[in-house]
Amino acid sequence: MKQVSESNRNLQVALIGLATVVVIIFIIGWYVYKPEPTIIQGSAEVNEVRVSGKVPGRIDQLLAMEGQFVNVGDTLVLIDSPEVNAKLAQATAAKSAAMAQNQKANKGARSEMIESAYEMWQKAEIGVDITKKSFDRVQRLYEKGVVTAQNRDEVEAKYKAAVATAAAAKSQYNMAKNGAENEDKLATSALVDQARGAIQEVEAFLSETALLSPISGQVTEVFPARGELVATGAPIMNIVDLNDIWFSFNVREDLLDELKMDKEIEVFIPALNQNAVLKVTYIKVLASYATWKATKTTGQFDAKTFEVRAKPVSPIKDLRPGMSAIFEKVIK
Repeated sequence: MKQVSESNRNLQVALIGLATVVVIIFIIGWYVYKPEPTIIQGSAEVNEVRVSGKVPGRIDQLLAMEGQFVNVGDTLVLIDSPEVNAKLAQATAAKSAAMAQNQKANKGARSEMIESAYEMWQKAEIGVDITKKSFDRVQRLYEKGVVTAQNRDEVEAKYKAAVATAAAAKSQYNMAKNGAENEDKLATSALVDQARGAIQEVEAFLSETALLSPISGQVTEVFPARGELVATGAPIMNIVDLNDIWFSFNVREDLLDELKMDKEIEVFIPALNQNAVLKVTYIKVLASYATWKATKTTGQFDAKTFEVRAKPVSPIKDLRPGMSAIFEKVIK
């Protein structure tokens, strides 16, 4: 009887040991074969504006430095451009000349010129009267046979020439009295408008020698130094709007099931050692170079990569562009 009891005890110990081994194997297998959590990492990005000018010149003053916060409309850079100032002087002189021509056309001839033209006309009329009397006298003598036909023709030619001279003098007088033609006035007026347009164009370029901040934000980069030459459109500094910041994630399409538009997700920001809540605002497929190619022909497929953007639901203190974010879970 004692021997049977000993045998049962050994059997129980063996069963307990076997069960313990099975549990240990199960635990080890669970740790070894459990699916690894998918980690989706993104980074903070921000709206960046590059400040550049339309006018080539030399940097005269840099009024904002890297790290400085600026407001929209603040003067950032002053550019010295002698060429623009020279063009403004030329355009101003051209405007003055055009206005003088326009005033002359609208005012007409001077009173002295009008009086002189009138005197010439009256003198020509006197010449017509004298030659007319001479012609009438010679014509009567010709009819009586006293003078030859040649003499009559010569006097007649002088009379007709005097009439033509008087007509020309009268025309000159009328022109001086009436002033320039409407076409001439319109032409000089157009020249004035053209000169004003040239000045406005140069003044517009001149305003570009003082570069203003297009947004409120922080200066992150300043490219040229004071005294350096810059060309048209050359970048001078970068400004970031820290109020317009978001996180960008590159996600394979088979992992998009939890990342939907307007979903709120929780992420961990290692640089700040804190969690944050983001809202998905943008999903777009990336180019073909970002496609994950299948290595097997059976059971796998080419998976495209999508860019997912998410904005903080509430402002995150000390968040800076470039900080990483690790996606943890969907909240709702």
